[in-house]
Amino acid sequence: MTPPDLISAAEDDRALKDLNSWLGQQTAPERVAWAVATLPSEHALSSSFGAQSAALLHMVTRVHATIPVVLIDTGYLFPETYRFADQLTERLGLNLKVYRPSIGVAWMEARFGRLWEQGLDGIKRYNRLRKVEPMQRALTELGARTWIAGLRRSQTQEREAIDFLELRDGRWKFHPIADWSDRDIWNYLQQHSLPYHPLWERGYISIGDVHTTQPWQPGMREDETRFFGLQRECGLHFG
Repeated sequence: MTPPDLISAAEDDRALKDLNSWLGQQTAPERVAWAVATLPSEHALSSSFGAQSAALLHMVTRVHATIPVVLIDTGYLFPETYRFADQLTERLGLNLKVYRPSIGVAWMEARFGRLWEQGLDGIKRYNRLRKVEPMQRALTELGARTWIAGLRRSQTQEREAIDFLELRDGRWKFHPIADWSDRDIWNYLQQHSLPYHPLWERGYISIGDVHTTQPWQPGMREDETRFFGLQRECGLHFG
């Protein structure tokens, strides 16, 4: 089956739905190869260098070795995350682009206090300042017309209905492993001898900033491991 035309998909919801249906019949590596060949340049791949990030980093860079890989350094990442980013950058030869918030850690805390301790409104403000602002700046400065990200439907309730491909704010957003399970990730990592984040073995199943991430404990919902259970999404992908 020939995939629906991309121009038609950009103009017609039905054509975009048909294209997503076609993508669902391809393997994840096939989707990536199609995207790199078809979706408009420049491309950018975002990564948190979280628990299972090595899988998509490897998959995409096998097809597009020089794709910019955007890491948002909030200033509060785990030491293990910084070292994991170094490890994968060296091993996979990543074209790493690190973006940081326009306001520094000390100045933010002096101005607003410890926002992550100020309830849901404080967390939302924190995420806008430390994650959303630098990510949007990265996409603009890199001239990204296609944003590739590792969102998966099984991760959170908000992600259950995500498509492989969507047009958002005039930019293509592509989720090649949207239908993958944790088992699919494990199989890929094993097949290619790739590592999990080092905190995975200590019970961290979703890894963000030091002060808003905790390891999973028996009886906890997965959502409760981030942002004190008040929310799971940080605003990067769902505004």
